[in-house]
Amino acid sequence: QEPESPEASQFRLAAGRIPEVPFGLSTSAAVLSHYGVAANTVTLFRRVDNDRRDLDINSKEVDAEKMTRFIRTNELRLVTEYNPVTTIGVMQSSLQLHLLLITDKMSPKHPERMRRYRAAAELFKGKILFILIDSNLKSNERIVSFFKLKKSQLPALAIFHAPDEEQDVLALDEVSVERIQDFCNRFLQ
Repeated sequence: QEPESPEASQFRLAAGRIPEVPFGLSTSAAVLSHYGVAANTVTLFRRVDNDRRDLDINSKEVDAEKMTRFIRTNELRLVTEYNPVTTIGVMQSSLQLHLLLITDKMSPKHPERMRRYRAAAELFKGKILFILIDSNLKSNERIVSFFKLKKSQLPALAIFHAPDEEQDVLALDEVSVERIQDFCNRFLQ
């Protein structure tokens, strides 16, 4: 409501930290009404899935750091495909735990694998960054070899904790929500 409030100042700081994300600030009653915003709120509109995420900045101590973390966590897709364009977003994610599905995107089983992988991603939103690695891309060969996998062992899941490089790998005959959930929970424990 107040463009010069401390919250608005923190919002501007967060905006400066994430130059690749367009930011806007509105105090217009018509705009707030149109989006159903009643309180001071950071609203993230995700183009990828036409979804939005709201962070109420009245209810708790929210600073630029928390706003930045909120945006970084929510700007990514439920499953982000790893490629030269998404590398920076993946590496700059506040989520330190990455689960990679290394698979052949050309496989007739790919659409069903992705449906199940996305369903599992919902269960770990905000905890684990789910990433798709297309094993057909030459640029992804080093990732496959990093996890000491061969093409014959794919599809596979690889979980990686960025700070200490702790990792685990699971070759899969079939991708299922249950197997993904068990694999992630075992690693988290």
